[in-house]
Amino acid sequence: MKTIAIIGASADRSKFGNKAVRAFVRQGFTVYPVNPKETGIEGLPAFKSIAEVPVRPNLVSVYLPPAVLVKVLPDIAARGCDELWLNPGTESDEVLIAAERLGLKVIQACSIVGIGMSPEDV
Repeated sequence: MKTIAIIGASADRSKFGNKAVRAFVRQGFTVYPVNPKETGIEGLPAFKSIAEVPVRPNLVSVYLPPAVLVKVLPDIAARGCDELWLNPGTESDEVLIAAERLGLKVIQACSIVGIGMSPEDV
């Protein structure tokens, strides 16, 4: 089973954090939206943090500013994942250094494009 946690998932359908939820659902993933302010996104239960996600996801896709992301990286490493996708605007030297130090396999690219979809089509 393909699983993904989307950190920075959004209830706002115009935001990439929402488009990613819809794109991964369409591609057959079990999606775990993570947003501390939402209870549900696109009909799925939302989790307050990656620590609350009930499984170790195959992928983690992030839509957070670097200053916030660097604080969340230890939680991502503690939960574990096969790949950490840093979508455009989330990466910084500090984030990359911390992710490497934590042993995370980082992919710097749009995760929606990475699964063969276009953000404009979701």
